[in-house]
Amino acid sequence: MNKRQFFLGMILASFLGGLVVLVGLKFFVQPETGRTFDEKQQASFVNLLSNKDFTIPDGINFVASAEIVTPAVVHVKSKVTYRQRSQRNELEEFFGFPPRDDERNGGMPPQGISSGSGVIISPDGYIVTNNHVVEGANEVDISLENNERYSATVIGTDPTTDLALLKIEGSNLPFVRFGDSDETRIGEWVLAVGNPFDLNSTVTAGIISAKARNIGILRGVENNLQIESFLQTDAVVNPGNSGGALVNLAGELIGINTAIATRTGTFSGYSFAVPSTLVKKVMDDLMEYGAVQRGLLGVSIQNVSPELQEALNIDLPVDRGVYVAGVNENSGGKEAGLQEGDVIVGVDGRETYNVATLQEMVARKRPGDKVEVEYVRDGKTYKAKATLKNFSGDTEIIRKVVPKTFDFGGVIFEEIDDNMKEALDIRGGAIIESVNNPDWRKAGARVGFIITSLISEDGRIRISSPEELISELEGLAGEEIVVLGMFPDGTEYYFEITP
Repeated sequence: MNKRQFFLGMILASFLGGLVVLVGLKFFVQPETGRTFDEKQQASFVNLLSNKDFTIPDGINFVASAEIVTPAVVHVKSKVTYRQRSQRNELEEFFGFPPRDDERNGGMPPQGISSGSGVIISPDGYIVTNNHVVEGANEVDISLENNERYSATVIGTDPTTDLALLKIEGSNLPFVRFGDSDETRIGEWVLAVGNPFDLNSTVTAGIISAKARNIGILRGVENNLQIESFLQTDAVVNPGNSGGALVNLAGELIGINTAIATRTGTFSGYSFAVPSTLVKKVMDDLMEYGAVQRGLLGVSIQNVSPELQEALNIDLPVDRGVYVAGVNENSGGKEAGLQEGDVIVGVDGRETYNVATLQEMVARKRPGDKVEVEYVRDGKTYKAKATLKNFSGDTEIIRKVVPKTFDFGGVIFEEIDDNMKEALDIRGGAIIESVNNPDWRKAGARVGFIITSLISEDGRIRISSPEELISELEGLAGEEIVVLGMFPDGTEYYFEITP
């Protein structure tokens, strides 16, 4: 062996020795990964998520969206006058007075207070909330995040979507812009902003869990025209959140929080919001016409399902869609050629695989608008244009009739419409629209109270109209009188006043 071979052998032996040491360390010595959980987790993220594609977007912290929205979400408090019936005393029986509240209430009917949320949607003070938050309210008070207080006017309500439009007198108010709920995707982050349990300006986060969800919460609505096509989310929503905002990370309104799925009365994992596309249409209608314009296709519908096929004992051509169980005469659907047994699978180019989606798509339209309906018949797909009609079977726009008002010393009276007269079985009267007179308010006058008679020293005076009421009040100036009447629910009441 020469020197050259010796040195080569030494180098090879050193290499092999080092390799053995490294292999031994690999199996017998654990690497140091940090002495605290912060270090351990940081080391893991550095090793596994070093690629910039795994960086969490800045918007995910919700701060920007919350700062945009919270100033425009308001606290809504509604006062509803009610009373329990009590036995009448002999004097009340003799004069024919209705039973009066216990003297402990100061002779005034007790008031229930409903608390919810609302969203300012314009700088001049229009507010969207739920119908059930203000339903039957005599007074509606609004509190902003900065604690400014306003009295609100109910512009209009729509029980079929559980929405209502309010108005406060203001300018340059913070507001939330409408987003496009159609563009929301399942799994997308959202924020719910409202006033649960009277905890003002509460923000919770979650994701969109499902879309076009029907939970049967609006059953019993007049004419069975309720629309339930809710966005489902797992953002925490509790009593008091009703009418509040569901927004995306851009701070855009994509829904109005309306209901929760619960067996306890509090949040149990899922909440539901009316989608913004439907909200915007309803708000536009209420602002422009005072009433919601409902375009109807005129068909009876059911979701396609194995249970439906079994019940009908037929094989449907598709596994998903909306089965047409009947078509009304003189309806838009009839004129478009729809028939019983057809399966609707699309409206205006959007896949329509359930009743909720179909109802929502049609509810965005007004009478006279056209929709393109895609349907399957005998295994073939067809398209047809249908002109929507209103409940009366025509395309006329329905406008809310604004009653004429009359002012007497800060108390505003309205005429009573014929429907209310018939429902209450009264010949006439005057309804109190607002009470800005402290003496009347202290006496027990309440918004919504219908005055039907006055009792003076000369006896009972029947009231048939606001003009007659004001004329009689002017003639009775300085005399203590009794004002008799009832509330729109039929509850009778009276109070004493010196006009």
